[in-house]
Order: sequence, then structure tokens, then C-alpha cells
Amino acid sequence: MQEDYTPELDNEELYEHYRFTASDGQVPLRVDKFLMNFIENATRNKIQQAAKAGNILVNDKPVKSNHKVKPKDVVRVVLAHPPHENLLVAEDIPLDIVHEDDDVIVVNKPPGMVVHPGHGNYSGTLVNGLIHHIENLPKNSNERPGLVHRIDKDTSGLLVVAKTEFAMAHLSKQFFDRTTERLYYALVWGNIEEDAGTIEGHIGRSFKNRLQMDVFPDGEYGKPAITHFKVIERLTYVTLVQCKLETGRTHQIRAHFKHIGHTLFNDERYGGDQILKGTTFTKYKQFVENCFKVLPRQALHAKTLGFTHPTTGEFLQFDSPIPEDIKACLEKWKTYTINSKD
Repeated sequence: MQEDYTPELDNEELYEHYRFTASDGQVPLRVDKFLMNFIENATRNKIQQAAKAGNILVNDKPVKSNHKVKPKDVVRVVLAHPPHENLLVAEDIPLDIVHEDDDVIVVNKPPGMVVHPGHGNYSGTLVNGLIHHIENLPKNSNERPGLVHRIDKDTSGLLVVAKTEFAMAHLSKQFFDRTTERLYYALVWGNIEEDAGTIEGHIGRSFKNRLQMDVFPDGEYGKPAITHFKVIERLTYVTLVQCKLETGRTHQIRAHFKHIGHTLFNDERYGGDQILKGTTFTKYKQFVENCFKVLPRQALHAKTLGFTHPTTGEFLQFDSPIPEDIKACLEKWKTYTINSKD
């Protein structure tokens, strides 16, 4: 039987840094191991020190690091200082602004830029640049200035940012109601046989690797997710596809394509940085490694974004060019495909 743990706590205010709710399928697991699965860049030693100091709570009670987490437990990490991401600093970061008016900004985010501060990334983010560009951006439900949606660090492409409270509410409802238009280009491993199709399946955090999302049978776990795709070009062992998002789940395209056996090219987190299709020739292996070098990230670009303007009611649509790194990788595959047909 586990005992609750009552360390010596000062009467100082504690700030919540992390909160995780264990899933219905959670097998009993030590809280330090549980948190290792969730928190990027965390070490076991740091987590154990936090538990020793009384900073890890399960269902609002401090616990030792060997406390077993069970289904539906709420695990929180609290510290004496506010989370770094709440201490936002304006930074003069060049932004590729595609459109700006009194209500919205549309930004073309480069690969490698984090959208908002978080664990391990407290500066140099899109939000740091935005608050330097505009003061008093409205905050969303997560206290993040201007953000209505987000894309992953290593995904490039278009984002819309709200400049007013009204625009924030209006755009958020459009994303919730699925009336926005979002088209992505992705290079995936393997030859997709169908010219077009739809991938459906609930997406939730993976039980095996908490930094990945996984696809689950309907209704069991996760949230409904729908991705429509059509093939743009087949390039021997990879396929360029256009993806239309009907829903906007975390890692949706990355998880959905892995689920159907076509992991995104060079997607390290989902195993796409391995040679998943092709020959065993050394020359081919060298070719793929060269492709990884010119495109050192997952091959995913948020190409088109459409939404109804909050004030004018006009439907606006923006398109961004395919970035140079994806373009260079595609050129390599096109040359390879032509030469392999000779």
C-alpha cells in the first residue's frame, strides 16, 4: 500500500508547470517514469529531486518518486517560480509576414522555429517575435498571445495570428467548426497506390512513447481525426502528397501517415529518419543519407491557409511556396526516379 508523502513545504505560492491526466488504459507506473515519458528533455534525477522537495503532486497530494500512477490520476509538477513560458520577453526576430491588417497577421513560419515558449525553448520563438512586433496581443485559453492554432517546430508554413479579442474568438470558432481551409504538402515513404483517399482514426498520446501520438480504434481513446489526401507525384520509393485537414489534432498528419504505413520522410520522432523503402545497395543508402542532409527535418509544409476575415466576412486564402530544403530533396528524388527508369 502506498503512503501519501508530506514533505516540509514553505507557505510560498507554488506555480503549476505541468499537468497530465493518466489515461483509462494506464498500467500502474512509477510517477518518475510516468513523467519521463511526458516531459521532453527531463532527467530521472531532476524528477526525483522534484519529488523529494514535494513538487510532484498526484491528485493534489505530494508523492515520492516511487508512487504508482493509476488510470485517471492527475499528476502535477509545481514549483516556486512561474513557468518560463509565462515570462515572455519581446525579441526582435525577423518574421515573414504574408498579410497584416487591423485584425489578423498571417505568418510564414520557417522550419526550426518553435511557435511558443515551452520546456527547453524559452526564447527565439514565433511568439517572442510577435510580441515585439505588436504590443497587447490577446491571449488564448492557454495564455498564449495571438495564437489560434500552431504547427510543429520542424514543420514550415502558414499560421494566422489574432490581433484583437474579437478576432481571437472569431478565428477560434472557425477552427472549432472546421470551416478553415488547411492544405499541407508532405513527402512520405513508399508508393501510395491510391490517387486519393481519407485517413480516419482517433488520435491520442501513445502508450509506448509519450512524445508520439498514436491512432486508436474509434471511441476507445483519443479524439476523432480526419485527413484527406491526394497524390501529387510518385518518386520511386517516396510519394509527394497534398493533405487536407478536416480536424487539427497534434501531429495529425505525422501519426495518420505512419498508421497507414507511409511515415513522413525524415520524421525522426516517428521513425522516418530510417530507410523504410528501397534497395539494399550501398549507393542507394548514400543517396538517402544525402537527402536527409539537404532536408534535416520531417518533410511537411503548411502550404495553403484559408479563413473568413473576422471583420469583413471575406474568405481569404494564402499560399506559401515550398521551402528550399523540401524543394532540394524533391529534386534529388526526381533525378533518382528518372535515372532508375533508364
